[in-house]
Amino acid sequence: MLKKIGVLTSGGDAPGMNAAVRAATRRAITLGMEVVGVRRGYAGLISGDFIPLTINSVGDIITRGGTMLQTARSERMKEPAGQREALAQAAAAGIEGLVVIGGDGSFRGALKLTQQGLPCIGVPGTIDNDIYGTDNTIGFDTAVNTCLDAIRKIRDTATSHNRTFVLEVMGRHSGWIALAAGLGGGAESILIPENPIPMDEIIARLKRGAERGKKHSLIVVAEGVGDGIAIGKEIEAKTGFDTRVTVLGHIQRGGSPSAVDAMLASRLGARAAELLYEGKGGLFVGEVAGELGTQPLENVFDKTKGVSRELVDLAETLSI
Repeated sequence: MLKKIGVLTSGGDAPGMNAAVRAATRRAITLGMEVVGVRRGYAGLISGDFIPLTINSVGDIITRGGTMLQTARSERMKEPAGQREALAQAAAAGIEGLVVIGGDGSFRGALKLTQQGLPCIGVPGTIDNDIYGTDNTIGFDTAVNTCLDAIRKIRDTATSHNRTFVLEVMGRHSGWIALAAGLGGGAESILIPENPIPMDEIIARLKRGAERGKKHSLIVVAEGVGDGIAIGKEIEAKTGFDTRVTVLGHIQRGGSPSAVDAMLASRLGARAAELLYEGKGGLFVGEVAGELGTQPLENVFDKTKGVSRELVDLAETLSI
């Protein structure tokens, strides 16, 4: 049995990370383990920036956005020298295992540490929902609902002013946020990296809508497709429709986690602590069809999680 484990959050913050920290800490303590929080992700692991985590210290954080442990990106962690320093700091602090909450880059660091003797369990925390092997990642549901709230408010003003609106959301390589928010908010077109739609088709849809009396339209664009402002200008130039652009940006990462994210994070965080207690490492825990399961960390790097073809087809069908 491990006597002491560490918990860190790495990469971009996501609503629900605190809930995962809380669950991992409390479950580990109930199993008889001591818990150390690593501040500032792998940068803090390399520098030995540790704080004790207790049942009381993680109290009331489940509803907070962001991460109480803070997060950072560390270039040094990609290098053997940085990894050796991280292992030395962990050993000096008596840390025998690590819960790593983050995305693809975070899992790469976790695999490197596991291969060198420090067992790590990954917990998928990213609003992009692009981790293979889990149906949902921590923060995705909250981010989608943030976008959906914006869509509803924008639609009110679009209706009032007879305007076309372009809403740019996060998603450099993944269209999950745009697809879910756009479908849930009734967007006329949804532009995602996985399903490029020619601008001529977007223009044609807008004109068809106008011909049947439609006074306003909403187009949701994932940032990986292109610049929302440039797309808005092109639409206005080719249609003559009064067009406005809203870029949500980092507002999608903030805020208290939804009930869905808080529950998912709690389940994943607790299970991660249990896996370390069982002597396992080099795995990540995810949710598939409502059930928790594990896969090797390297599966994240070898396989790509695409968007749902069913949802893409549905969005196309409904955007008439």
